[in-house]
Order: sequence, then structure tokens, then C-alpha cells
Amino acid sequence: MKIAILGTRGIPANYGGFETFAEEISTHLAKRGHDVTVYGRSHYIDKTRKEYRGVKIVVTPGIKNKYLDTPLNTLISTVHLMFNKYDAALYCNSANAFLTIFPRLKGIPVVLNVDGLEWKREKWGRFGRSVYKISEFLSTFLPNAIVTDAKEICSYYKKKFNKQGLLIPYGAHVGREESADVLKQFGVEKGRYLLYVSRLEPENNAHVVVKAFEKVKTDYKLVMVGDAPYSTDYIKKLKSTKDPRIIFTGYVFGKGYREFQSHAFAYIQATEAGGTQPALVEAMGRGNFIIANDVVQHREVLGDTGIYFKACSPDTLTKEIQFYVDNPEKTEDFRKKVIERVKEKYSWDAVTSQYETLFKRITGRKSNV
Repeated sequence: MKIAILGTRGIPANYGGFETFAEEISTHLAKRGHDVTVYGRSHYIDKTRKEYRGVKIVVTPGIKNKYLDTPLNTLISTVHLMFNKYDAALYCNSANAFLTIFPRLKGIPVVLNVDGLEWKREKWGRFGRSVYKISEFLSTFLPNAIVTDAKEICSYYKKKFNKQGLLIPYGAHVGREESADVLKQFGVEKGRYLLYVSRLEPENNAHVVVKAFEKVKTDYKLVMVGDAPYSTDYIKKLKSTKDPRIIFTGYVFGKGYREFQSHAFAYIQATEAGGTQPALVEAMGRGNFIIANDVVQHREVLGDTGIYFKACSPDTLTKEIQFYVDNPEKTEDFRKKVIERVKEKYSWDAVTSQYETLFKRITGRKSNV
């Protein structure tokens, strides 16, 4: 099949979860013989690049604006798509729901990955949250199918709109990166740091993690990987901590990111909005001991292979960190169990097979998922 993927910043991934998803799905589909094109944004990826690991790349212009970046770039990408022949299109982000009608009018079936409940994010304000709520409604009838990566989000769409989305989880690679070059760069040692990975925005609770760690009595370090283009005041406040053990790296991708995930003593997942968090699944694939915010979507992914804290009470995180840095041998059983869970539920090959089957169904090449 000839498949287009739209709505992300492009590949190779250099921003967030949707970009990693687009990279993994596109390259896995290409390996299986499909003709795949990923649309990207000119201010995020190399404008001259035309191909990546067997996937075609089309770079379209956009505007670096919190509200207009995604819909404007996806609109331009959709116009380009309309002048080309595709068997199916995969749109990412529910904000792009209104655009999915256009390829359908040309006879191109569309899948929309709606991700999580974006209107819950504080960064959007009243107008942005309203747009996302409208987009959720449009998602229920404009595309041929919607995909979510968490049972909680599926349940939400079923309860609110009586729309049954298809649950396809996020994937992860299993195994560790043996090298540790990025650790040397930032002055941390293997197994002697805790890792946090996310965009540095309020609902991702980076401030909770910083506040909790400041009270932990240990010579371990806390590595905060991430940034955000529109949260400058929040990030400035985070970095004002006087704790020298806390290291802010900014964005780290590729080999460096894998190295951080591979050698941490523990990984902290503090987010509260959205569905399945890519960094959480990736941390599981590296065999990390995981401490997660106690919300439904994290329990769905992690099960009993990690431990939980309450983000509304930083002291609970302080207590958990202190106990396990003082008793590191108690993390070993969790590390073994989490690897088995990833192998069973979250391999990229299995995820790709589900998307491949869905594309065949909506294009009429196969009658059932």
C-alpha cells in the first residue's frame, strides 16, 4: 500500500512521542514493502532530506506558534496529499480532525490517532481547550477510523460520543544501549541517577519531581530530560532550584536518549494528561525500575511492574525515592517483570501489524481487523 502520515513534526524524531511513533510505524511499514511518506515541518527537520530508512519525507512550511503550528502545517500537508495518489492516510493529533474530510472526499481512507485528552493541558487556555473539545467530536465521524493507545481514552470516547475507537498501544524496543557517552557529557554515573523525561509543562509535573527530589538524602542525581517551546516562565522557575544534584539537559534524542534510559537507577513518570506515554513504554523496554504518577493510564500500561506515587502530594514521591535508593536490591524484581510485560504487550512489530491490518480493512483489502 501507499500510505501517508501527517500531523507530526516529522522524522527522524526530534521532539516528542508522536514523532517517535511516526518514525517507528513508518520505518516498520517500509520494511514490510509498503510505500510510506511522512510529512514534516520545515522548522523542525532538515528541509533537504528526502528519505529516511526507506521512508519518503515531504517537508512543508509552517509557523512556529503554539496555536497555529499543528493545524496550519497539516493543512498545507493535506493540500500536497490531495495532489498525489495514496491508498490510505494516517493523521496524528485530534486537532487535525477537521482536515480528515478532504482526503476522504478524494476517496482516500483516513485513520486518525487522537492521542490523549489534550483539552486537559493547562497550556492551551480556554480557546485552545475549546478547539480540542470540538475536534474530539469531529473525530467521531470525519475519519474512517480513530485509534487510541489507552483503554481510558477508548472508554472516554465510548461514554461521551458512543464511538468505539480501536485500541492500538504504543510500542517499545527491548534491550539496553551499552555505550554511555551522554552520561559523561553531563557528569553522571551509570546506575546513580534518576531520570525524568517529558516536555517541561505544568501538567507533566516536573515541578513535583524537582520538589520531591530536593528532600531526598542521597548523592544520586536527578536528570531532567526535556524542554518546551512555550513554557519559558515555568522552565525558568524549575531551573532556579539550588540543588546541584538536579541536571537539566534540554531535549536529548537518538543514541543519547537511549543511553539515559538504559543506565538510570530509576525512571520517574509524573505526567497526568494524555493516554499512553511513549517515554514510559520506552523506559519499560530498557528494563528500568519505574516510579509512576498514580493515574489510570499509567496503571494500565505498567500494571504491577512498577510503583506509584501521588503527584498532588510530592512527599509520597520523596518517600518512595528515599526507600529505594536506600534499598536498591528491592528494585531487581521490578526490572525483570517490566521487561516481560513489554515483550508481551508493547513490541513495535506487534503494533505495526495492527496498523497494517487496519489499513487493509479501510482500503477494502481485508474485511475484518
